[in-house]
Amino acid sequence: MKIIIVKDQNVGGKEAFKLVEQEVDVGKLKTFGLATGSTPVTLYQELVNSSLDFSQINSVNLDEYIGLSAEHPQSYHHFMKEHLFEAKPFKQNFLPNGLAKDLEEECSRYDKIIQDHPIDFQILGIGENGHIGFNEPGASFEGKTAVVDLTDSTIQANSRNFEKIEDVPTQAISMGIKSIMASKKIILLAYGQKKAQAILETVEGEVTEEVPASILQTHSDVTLVIDEAAASLLTK
Repeated sequence: MKIIIVKDQNVGGKEAFKLVEQEVDVGKLKTFGLATGSTPVTLYQELVNSSLDFSQINSVNLDEYIGLSAEHPQSYHHFMKEHLFEAKPFKQNFLPNGLAKDLEEECSRYDKIIQDHPIDFQILGIGENGHIGFNEPGASFEGKTAVVDLTDSTIQANSRNFEKIEDVPTQAISMGIKSIMASKKIILLAYGQKKAQAILETVEGEVTEEVPASILQTHSDVTLVIDEAAASLLTK
């Protein structure tokens, strides 16, 4: 596990961009695993402002809220269009369908997409409780795409994007930890003091399903790009 400590989120975006650029330049990036939320925004800004061409690259997103249409302003479909896809067209963009009538069938469909498009490079954020994707504490390390119930802390954290907390979806479709770990290369981004405990447990703690991100200790190619605040509790 490699750790890059940066001054702030803007510098973090630039450092993460360098890692993506290397993969594109050597032709190793065929399928790009993407995350949503405020954490990867500075990376996406760097990608948009670059000359990188994604027209022959597929994208696969980690998750989507259940109950929101692709056009809903808080859906992850909408987020990705706004922050990346409209400016940088990809060959194909894959995201879960939050309005699928048969959610079990939708999860199976998405697993088949991941199987057919193995992820070369996965971007991750991390929740304050150590979740990756929407795989909350207790999620199986062997899990694949599934419907997940969001914890109160995750709902609270996501409420900043909604008018009131009652509007925040309580479920999502999320890529499973086993699928995330099958990615050839992973970058985890984390900024701010609120992420410090999760980063400590991810890097130096026991590998346990109670801290989903701790499984990253067992992956062969993981880079953490974190700011000084997120790194503040690390002892090594």
